[in-house]
Amino acid sequence: LGLALYTGSLRVVSGAAFLYHDYCIIGAGPSGLQAAYFLQQAGRDYVVFERSHAPGSFFALYPRHRKLISINKRYTGKSNSEFNLRHDWNSLLSHDRRLLFRRYSRDFFPDADAMVRYLEDFAALLKLRVQYNTAIVHVTLERNAQAWNGHYFLLTDQDRQNYKCSSLLVATGTWVPNVVNFPGSEYVEGYETVSISPEDFAGQTVLILGRGNSAFETAENILGVTNFIHMVSRSRVRLSWATHYVGDLRAINNGLLDTYQLKSLDGLLEGDLEDLAIIKDKKGKLHITLRFYLENRNTSAGIDSVTLPQDELDNFATRAPYDRVIRCLGWKFDFSIYNRSLRMMPGKGNKKKYPQIKPSYESRGTRGLFVLGTASHSVDFRKSAGGFIHGFRYTTRAVHRLLENRHHGVPWPSTVYPITQLTNSIIKRVNEASGLYQMFSVLADIILLRENATAFEYLEEYPVGVLAEMETQTGRKAPNGLFVVIMEYGRNFSGADKDVFYYNRAVGEAQHAWQSNFLHPVIYYYKRLPTEREMRLRPPDWPLPRPDAIHHIVEDFLTDWTAPNAHILPLRRFLENCLSTDLRNFFAESCFLFAFTRQKLPPFCWQGYVRMQGLVGSEGLRRHAVDAGLLEDYTPTDFSGDSPPDSHEGSQDQLLRDHTIPVRPLQHLVNTKDE
Repeated sequence: LGLALYTGSLRVVSGAAFLYHDYCIIGAGPSGLQAAYFLQQAGRDYVVFERSHAPGSFFALYPRHRKLISINKRYTGKSNSEFNLRHDWNSLLSHDRRLLFRRYSRDFFPDADAMVRYLEDFAALLKLRVQYNTAIVHVTLERNAQAWNGHYFLLTDQDRQNYKCSSLLVATGTWVPNVVNFPGSEYVEGYETVSISPEDFAGQTVLILGRGNSAFETAENILGVTNFIHMVSRSRVRLSWATHYVGDLRAINNGLLDTYQLKSLDGLLEGDLEDLAIIKDKKGKLHITLRFYLENRNTSAGIDSVTLPQDELDNFATRAPYDRVIRCLGWKFDFSIYNRSLRMMPGKGNKKKYPQIKPSYESRGTRGLFVLGTASHSVDFRKSAGGFIHGFRYTTRAVHRLLENRHHGVPWPSTVYPITQLTNSIIKRVNEASGLYQMFSVLADIILLRENATAFEYLEEYPVGVLAEMETQTGRKAPNGLFVVIMEYGRNFSGADKDVFYYNRAVGEAQHAWQSNFLHPVIYYYKRLPTEREMRLRPPDWPLPRPDAIHHIVEDFLTDWTAPNAHILPLRRFLENCLSTDLRNFFAESCFLFAFTRQKLPPFCWQGYVRMQGLVGSEGLRRHAVDAGLLEDYTPTDFSGDSPPDSHEGSQDQLLRDHTIPVRPLQHLVNTKDE
């Protein structure tokens, strides 16, 4: 049987044998393994190609100084596993509780070796189909009208073995070092090869090119042994607590800012690296000058024949020679293995290190080619967490759901609830959901309303960038309007030049919720699904087009949006205004009264009490309501016969015998007080 399966998977292209799989994943890093997990759970035919002998080879080398900046918060005071993932930035998603990262490290900022062990166990324990020591060196297309996407993907490895796939998932990350070429750049050491031993820098003067976490990580390592460190980059330093972007400078690495601002010799400079030039003198010292000083000169002629900036400006900032210059400019995507037929093009501007992809994470040039993980960060670059494990574990799941619907007819997972559960459903998600929390402004929950607003269908963590395509991408229909639940920061709160610690930086009252600065839930209401044109013309920095109505749930210091008056009551009234209905919950007694006094019953009474599913007025529940001041206190008469006091019949008999019918509502399920 095994031989038959093997030979059945062999095909021939131009005389060369190849292996076929529905899905091919390039790279067994975190995003590749995450995609493999979802495909395996769905029973799909897939393979993962990994050039190294083990998964997560990037983390075997980087960060060079072995300290991750992804937090490992082991204690939150809560046992809800979904909530705890909000503060676990390293675990991948799976059903196996053994594969939580807190079991691999006790450190808040873990060692990279722990990540390597974690990824090895993730692949092994879940029995993911990873083909190691297989470096894909070329990818091209084969046109075929019978293929899923109108073509097959043909892959070739280092041993000239060929593979054929219907869908290609690229999870290689960004691993090619960014290099800037200028006169004298041959004297620069790269972050990927520079020594990590502080003793090698003792008594030296160092210039670091770059201003990201790798640059500051390198500086932090040698801060205590160098004469001084200078750092130069074309942009100003961006602090993650000001930009709310986890890829910017983190506090764990910013010791150089202290020594700079407290005048302890170290310093930061701004300048275009391409305008620099480095000249090496006879003693091996490296002098910084500007490129235009070297025009029409031979740099090998010696430093004495070259004009330096300090010759004209005697207080030039970098006039002191350096012992070493280190390049720490990050990485970019490897485009070299993709044939031109795939049209894998780099992005523009500050996104040029990433391939161009749609908000659905599909390549703009080739249908069926999806980019996952760090390389997909162009969708939310400098905005959300899509370039990091705690973000792309959710976007990878979203891509899998899109593929399930497209190729296998499996609609996006959803749950249908009666309309009376609308407030509860939203409150539950905004207080627990980790995908909404981590991928703020990118992933959103979609609530599709049924006819006459009697029920709704709840879809979790859908990419809002393709909201206009929701019906075709998910297999779900939205003919009666929808709500979009998303998390956002305040519009003008994030930025490199923002003071995020200013007095009165937060609001606490519901009427000022629209001015909330910190991360908080926002609910958009649309009477119909937005069009692609409306998505393109949406206001700058808005994740969605202008809605028919919008509601901000006021920010909360504890990120706990369960306050009855500040959070839940305003939300319920917003939903009621949008739907023109009453979403409160009632006792059976109140529903009984409404049945005789109103032409239209509230949904809770219609879906509950009328169908004999309401809250029956048992003695224990009645006493609780009386103690809370929600029902009048009256003494029930003795029941006779076989009907017990807590029975449905006994409650109605008692109600008919009472002269006064209590009608005040009980907001039990959402724990709110009506005004």
